[in-house]
Amino acid sequence: MKRKNYPGNQFKNYMYWPLMLTVFIILMNVPLYFFDQKAGICVSVFASVYFLVVLIVFIANKSVLRNEVINFATQYGTIQKKLLNEFEIPYALLDYNSKILWMNEAFAGITEKGKSYHKSIATIFPSVTRELLEREEHNDNIHVKWKGKVYRVSAGKIHFEEEPGNSGSPAKEPKAETEENPYLIALYLFDETKLHESIQEIQDQQLVAMLIYIDNYEEAMDSVEEVKRSLLVALVDRKVSKYFSERDSVIKKIEKDKYFVVFKQKYLEELIEDKFSILEDVKTIKVGNEMAVTLSIGVGVSMNSYNQKYEYARMAIDLALGRGGDQVVVKEGEKISYFGGKSRQVEKMTRVKARVKAHALREIIESREEVFIMGHSISDMDAFGAAVGIFCATQVLGKKAHIVLDEVTSSLRPMKECFTEEKGYPADMFLRSEQALEMADNRSVVVVVDTNRPNYTECPELLKKTKTIVVFDHHRQGSEVIENAVLSYIESYASSTCEMVAEVLQYFNENIHLKSNEADSIYAGILIDTNNFMTKTGVRTFEAAAYLRRCGAEVTRVRKLLRDDMAAYKARAEAVRHAEVYRGAFAISICPADRDVESPTIAGAQAANELLNIVGIKASFVLTEYNGKIYISSRSIDEINVQLIMERLGGGGHLNVAGAQMTDCSVAEAKRRIQVTLDRMLKEGDIEV
Repeated sequence: MKRKNYPGNQFKNYMYWPLMLTVFIILMNVPLYFFDQKAGICVSVFASVYFLVVLIVFIANKSVLRNEVINFATQYGTIQKKLLNEFEIPYALLDYNSKILWMNEAFAGITEKGKSYHKSIATIFPSVTRELLEREEHNDNIHVKWKGKVYRVSAGKIHFEEEPGNSGSPAKEPKAETEENPYLIALYLFDETKLHESIQEIQDQQLVAMLIYIDNYEEAMDSVEEVKRSLLVALVDRKVSKYFSERDSVIKKIEKDKYFVVFKQKYLEELIEDKFSILEDVKTIKVGNEMAVTLSIGVGVSMNSYNQKYEYARMAIDLALGRGGDQVVVKEGEKISYFGGKSRQVEKMTRVKARVKAHALREIIESREEVFIMGHSISDMDAFGAAVGIFCATQVLGKKAHIVLDEVTSSLRPMKECFTEEKGYPADMFLRSEQALEMADNRSVVVVVDTNRPNYTECPELLKKTKTIVVFDHHRQGSEVIENAVLSYIESYASSTCEMVAEVLQYFNENIHLKSNEADSIYAGILIDTNNFMTKTGVRTFEAAAYLRRCGAEVTRVRKLLRDDMAAYKARAEAVRHAEVYRGAFAISICPADRDVESPTIAGAQAANELLNIVGIKASFVLTEYNGKIYISSRSIDEINVQLIMERLGGGGHLNVAGAQMTDCSVAEAKRRIQVTLDRMLKEGDIEV
């Protein structure tokens, strides 16, 4: 510590001022001799007497004044230490390594540590680390729990180089905090237990809005005898009422297949821990019905208003239905949680919805000048075929249309070569993202096919160029969706987007007629996504295929167009050959991304399908590293819901076909994440082997 910072120096300077004043008087007296000698002598005598008196007083009182100052400082320090020690607020001093140097009685009483305890503060409060204390901007917002109470930790640094009494002086630039330039940390504990209990009580008493829909009401009613239908409805009502009445809820049936429920927020955590067992409980109702009843539940949580809660519940139920039903969606602000969703979606036999969407699409296209169609990045056959179907629809209306396509994979190239200028198609039928961004404006409409996530699209920036967006997709919705779509047709029960587009085309215009190569493209999309009609096919899938066959689709021609080259075939074979079986039921492999393989992600997806042909394999996962990302293709037959697994990894899809993308890890780390996720879901009971 520097000498000048010693407080005695300033006191000594103050005591020297009378002696220094004598020198000033003598200097003033010298000119006086030139004007009046007698006056100069008088002043000299006065200065001499003044100097002798001041000197005698200074020498006589120097030790006394020093002792008085020392005694005052000692008493002041003792009183200060006593006040700090008896201070009601727990207080402690730490060194720059967060080691406890001293604590007052209140701090010692709370922590039950003696004043001789000189270990790190983290040994008492593990969350209060040295790194946390060094971040000054957060040191008033640290909360710790101790012996059933909640304390707010406030910490401030005390720098040794700060001079006492200079608090009003301009702040100096702080020196680096090192062992050579140490500092102390003053740490306070404020008991906020009552405050937190009050806040928690307010939150617990908040009301939560819930909407409950019976997914398959009409189908379930049709599967039971007419005399038993009222009994089936009564049993469903009874189970719903009993389940929520136990949580002090108000249940109101607003329609024959819809309920509105209000309950206190404190019961929400209980329902989450119970994993909303009502979903499985209602399926046990059997009164001769061949089809089990399933529910979709939307929960809205908000601290703002009751209208906001209901709006969140409505958005949550829409999301639950869009994901296929038989699940619960809890929406709390931007946070969305999912529960259930393990059963297969029920195929709707009516085509009313397809007809309504076809008419709505026609009105939208007719009101716009230009149409831009795009699928997901690294477009596959389903996205390409659906885009071609929408392109054909716009051509019938005489509108200008473009398909945004950046990367053409080897599996897609033979199909794309069927749409050239020589065959009567416009040169700008296919555009790159840069070209589309230059041409699009508010008078355009963007039609997104085979994805409902904005960051998965071929050109996410294109969505910001226009306010008119249409979405056609067959994947389950997640928390991230394309917002403000004027028309959203998302049916998770559909086998493919091409199936949905084929249905829409039948109601779009009476004059529409597909050429053979156009029908081939849409048919190929259905063929690929259903794995040759072996996965996720329903009555409407075959009806769509029949319509395309009537339009000129040729099975043999499509099969030739979809053949792989030798490099892709070998990559797929390598992935199958090196597959590892995890937990006796899951096949995990890595697809080699050789330079010779033009579309390794497609080869990985094909390998995942191949692995399901092995006896005992219930789900397959194939990882492919491509363009700085790791693509995961997951497949299952019927026992494992791979869509739930992929959602845990940030992806999504269907019950039997799903995928995910990772950018922040290596292939080995991604593989390990899959294994950890499988272990966790097996432990939690979300999947079974």
